[in-house]
Amino acid sequence: MAEEGAGSIGPLHGLRVIEMGQLVAGPFCGQILGDLGAEVIKIEQPGKGDPIREWGRALPRGESLWWSVIGRNKKSVTVDLRTQRGQTVAARLISRADILVENFRPGTLERWGLGYEKLSANNPGLVLTRVSGFGQTGPYSSRPGYGSIGEAMGGLRYIVGDPSTPPSRVGISIGDTLAAVFAAIGTLGAVYERTRSGRGQVVDSAIYEAVLGIMESIVPEWVLSGYQRERSGAILPNVAPSNVYPTADGGWMLIAANQDTVFARLAAAMGKPELASDPRFSTHGSRGERQQELDALVTEFTLTQHSRELERLLLAHAVPVGKIYRPADMVTDEQFIARKSIVSTDHPTLGSVPMQNAFPRLSRTDGGVRWPGPQLGEHTLEILESVGGYSRADIDALRAGGVL
Repeated sequence: MAEEGAGSIGPLHGLRVIEMGQLVAGPFCGQILGDLGAEVIKIEQPGKGDPIREWGRALPRGESLWWSVIGRNKKSVTVDLRTQRGQTVAARLISRADILVENFRPGTLERWGLGYEKLSANNPGLVLTRVSGFGQTGPYSSRPGYGSIGEAMGGLRYIVGDPSTPPSRVGISIGDTLAAVFAAIGTLGAVYERTRSGRGQVVDSAIYEAVLGIMESIVPEWVLSGYQRERSGAILPNVAPSNVYPTADGGWMLIAANQDTVFARLAAAMGKPELASDPRFSTHGSRGERQQELDALVTEFTLTQHSRELERLLLAHAVPVGKIYRPADMVTDEQFIARKSIVSTDHPTLGSVPMQNAFPRLSRTDGGVRWPGPQLGEHTLEILESVGGYSRADIDALRAGGVL
């Protein structure tokens, strides 16, 4: 429903998204849709905004770099959704949108008079994407559900970390972002189905189910064979050699050579081609059974090599190898530079801010980063006039009443 115009970018150009909610799960879904070209209008609480505006460990000049990323390509509008007049404003904007994304606790929209039955009566093609801890139904639906809880209940936390320590966490908000990615996929599916039926629908993405969805075969393994995956540190049990190995200069390199043909190439690079035909290591199963012994042999070899020498040697033998990257490595790496995996965008107070590019890539209608997370309420006047159809006098009255 967004109008076509000059400078269009991305395959979703022409779709209008209203984003309500905060922090990561809902807003990351909005980020994905915005990266792909949709017009994303984010509704925030006046004077406060999304708490993610204050999150992050590095806050140069008090500005959240996390907000610069997750708020990118969005337009910020302030509306007090806890007031009846604010709910009326939101309903008006939603009536002229294709998609509504929210991640409030289930029942919140309904309490505000913004349930799907009412919204779709005015906009039958509306796709309502709802991201929550436990979904919109079931006995846990009303529970508060942060991403960390979904990671625990979805099975991820139990298998992450070293077996000698309690369950660990991945160092990012992986549960929230997984739910957001699945929500974006479901949203695009609903928009495509709308081309046949003309009707929208509700997309229900639960964090615990998003985590469960990537957990491979852990459920049938347990139910049918009684096998329980456990924490295994840097390895996958019985997949060898595939580990992080130390180098002579104090570095760490990940080598993945568990396939028979690849292991033969690694053995040649190590100067021990006979290992490939040694019955102890000649098959995937035998290498898995002697994983620790094999890792010790590989470590003995890698400790004689400097990181760059090791990388060159293994790549010359077509063995998958890679340094454990930190941001300092990413911003200088030739592959990242060649594919523009990291791009910079102009920030009004911070100058040029680098961040990960839009992904995945499309050959003809690629997406991109058009601007960083906006200032709170930066687009309120523009959106209420152009989308909501409000006059300046109406907007002034709403501001005077504390709605905006």
